[in-house]
Amino acid sequence: MFDLIADILSALGKNKLRTFLTGFSMAWGIFILMVLLGSGNGLRNAILQNYSDVSANTMDMWVGRTTMPYNGLASGRKIVVEKKDLDYMRKEFPQISAISPTRNVWGTTETYGAEYITGGGLYGVTPDYFKINVFNLIEGRNINDLDQQEMRKVVVMHKRNVTNLFKGKDPIGEYIVVNNVPYKVIGVYNNQDRESTPADLVPLSTVEKIYPSRDGYGNITLKLEGIKNKEQSDAFEEKFRSSLASRFGYHPQDRSAIWMWNATSSYFESLNIINGITIFLWLIGIGTLIAGVVGISNIMLVTVKERTKEFGIRKALGARPRNVIALILTESLLITASFGYAGMLLGLGLLNLLQKAFPGPDPNAEGFTPSVFSNPSIDLGIAFSAMAILIVASLFAAYMPARRAVAVKPIEALHYE
Repeated sequence: MFDLIADILSALGKNKLRTFLTGFSMAWGIFILMVLLGSGNGLRNAILQNYSDVSANTMDMWVGRTTMPYNGLASGRKIVVEKKDLDYMRKEFPQISAISPTRNVWGTTETYGAEYITGGGLYGVTPDYFKINVFNLIEGRNINDLDQQEMRKVVVMHKRNVTNLFKGKDPIGEYIVVNNVPYKVIGVYNNQDRESTPADLVPLSTVEKIYPSRDGYGNITLKLEGIKNKEQSDAFEEKFRSSLASRFGYHPQDRSAIWMWNATSSYFESLNIINGITIFLWLIGIGTLIAGVVGISNIMLVTVKERTKEFGIRKALGARPRNVIALILTESLLITASFGYAGMLLGLGLLNLLQKAFPGPDPNAEGFTPSVFSNPSIDLGIAFSAMAILIVASLFAAYMPARRAVAVKPIEALHYE
């Protein structure tokens, strides 16, 4: 075994530049593959983080006014969505698993003792709001069904408002006054709101009681189940739009009557783009690896040609064909494994540096900003699998020259120049 390794090292030492260039092509191939796949994951991570404050399987609708006359009705009519309309949506569309209507009260003044903040607002929500949104509750509890049913004056405050009002004091169980109405603080949340004074959450029923309105719900969020791709999402949206147009009596093509944002469709569309980019990056990486494998195959052909006389002497001295094949394959394995492993380590090292440079935004941090590149990384299992494939491919590429070497008769090899 030691003699075999010594022979291989001796042969490689005679052609240092050729050996280095061949090994470099292998290292470069695995390095490029690591970096490309890690970068693809960085794009994917950024998209997922940008959806971190809301479930991907949602649809938002905002109520507006008609802009097209329809069935004798003039344009400019205000669409009013009420509780009975929400019940209709649940009944007609079983894909809807949760509905969260909201009412906003802006320009409020919140006080606690001598402290006060202005310019914020109250966000009236139902318990379904917390089922739909990815909600970051950091203290206390959310609004529950009993709060909604009894129209309780309770509030879940944003962390930034708590900091400004309570100055480090525990807010849970304390009372704040909003526009002369007291609310008991039951929870503290933190999200990606970039407003200087974010909205605080209260039961929707409480807002409807204190601030009655005939305008219905201005914003409604739906949570959808059973939708697995963009095509299904788009089909649901068209059917849903048509149903609402029929119910409220406006033109089916009048998009201003009810505005919609299909987060589900956007999410799947983004994933499709990223999947396409990932496949493209795989193809580039694999192509680079193939170039490396072709390179080692060519170098093995040259090696066999230059060492034909040596192999003939070995066979004349009793070496078996399998010994010659083992010599060539081991030489190929040594080049591939050593340089390939070096390339893999360099690729992982570069990705580690990129992770530090692009760690991605912290959804819990103040002033969250969406990112287009975040935490580029690669699964170690994929990295080692790529190494294994590279080694197997290089052994296969070296096997044909090895077969050619053992096919040369010793007497012919001794006369080979």
